[in-house]
Amino acid sequence: MRALAAGLLLAAATACTRGGESTGPVRLWAFGREGEVVRELVPELERRHPGLKVEVQQIPWTAAHEKLLTGFVGREMPDVAQMGNTWIPEMAALDAIEPLDARVAASASVQKDDYYPGIWETNVLDGVLYGVPWYVDTRLVFYRSDLLAAAGIPAMPKSWSAWREAMVAVKRTGGPGRFGLLLPTNEWAQPMTLAVAAGAELLSDGGRHGAFRAPEFRRAAEFFIGLYRDGLAPPLANSQVANLYQQMAAGEFAMYVTGPWNLGEFRRRLPEELQGSWATAPLPAPDGMPWPGVSLAGGSSLVVFRSSQRKDDAWKVVEYLSEPATQKRFWALCGDLPARRSAWDEPALAGDPKTASFRLQLEHVRATPKVPEWEQIAAKVWERLEPVARGAKGLDDSLASLDGDVETILEKRRWLLDRKAAGGRK
Repeated sequence: MRALAAGLLLAAATACTRGGESTGPVRLWAFGREGEVVRELVPELERRHPGLKVEVQQIPWTAAHEKLLTGFVGREMPDVAQMGNTWIPEMAALDAIEPLDARVAASASVQKDDYYPGIWETNVLDGVLYGVPWYVDTRLVFYRSDLLAAAGIPAMPKSWSAWREAMVAVKRTGGPGRFGLLLPTNEWAQPMTLAVAAGAELLSDGGRHGAFRAPEFRRAAEFFIGLYRDGLAPPLANSQVANLYQQMAAGEFAMYVTGPWNLGEFRRRLPEELQGSWATAPLPAPDGMPWPGVSLAGGSSLVVFRSSQRKDDAWKVVEYLSEPATQKRFWALCGDLPARRSAWDEPALAGDPKTASFRLQLEHVRATPKVPEWEQIAAKVWERLEPVARGAKGLDDSLASLDGDVETILEKRRWLLDRKAAGGRK
């Protein structure tokens, strides 16, 4: 499907779309658990707008991207959909989704200033807004506060050097088979999170080339690889971690960089006697940079499709799901963190210190590069860094190979951008 997506980008400028019926229900595509939960919110929207009907189609996350592309090819797009924010550049390049600036400017309920800036920015391409954040996520540190305390660390460190010293202390106290941090080698988000914290641009020249040999990325990569090299993190892929929660409970790992989906999992899966012995904290920052460290902007947004003949009604769906009261109810139903800052005054959110760490971290997030090829590039990051983590390859050679991979992936993008620029000079 990635090859299909690349081909579609070439044809996007001349692609024909077929609008849906001008009557009938507004079609909403939602993915995963969110697709189940959003059905419970629809009756109130329909009550407010007599005559408006919303048909929700739930799609598994594993099939969502393919469903969007095949829907575009078959000219069978919905009116409105949930969209992972890293997919928005691809859908915008296909000219599949509607610019929303004018609708937001006229809206009494969607207020830009009530959103986390880094999250909002994931929806903006070349100054144009294509989506409205629905729920948010980012990554920070989950940790066993009792293990840190036993190692003489009274609080989660705030700098990389202090963080590393804490891992050394935890490993020394815990002994063989114990590690300061779990960093699965087949995930790209953790090294990328460290990279954006270090100020790495990741791509250069308007997204035409990789920038993985730049000093900022290399600084982050050296810190990352050093944790494996010095035995502070085990060189394990996800498939080699038997049971994360049992192993955290057993003290095999004192810290883990992960997202809000694990708040409920830690509460359900760690033993009752450990519920007071784990906590969350914003990411430490590179030495010499302000705390907290920057993390990645994640989550899903709501988009309206250009092919829809029900755009005004589709926008009513977006506005309703964006209301703080609706977002509070959505959070209560499924645990997804609200995109609206004002929704965080919910007592159960505001009074939970484990969730409060996310509120602070969300003020310090940055979008990944907004290019349609991003997920292909992200996969190459862990593919190139994993052999280094396992001691099978040198870092400099791997970063050079990574830049080479990205040069190939972005070849079509450079051609399109150069063609567009040449056309603009005529």
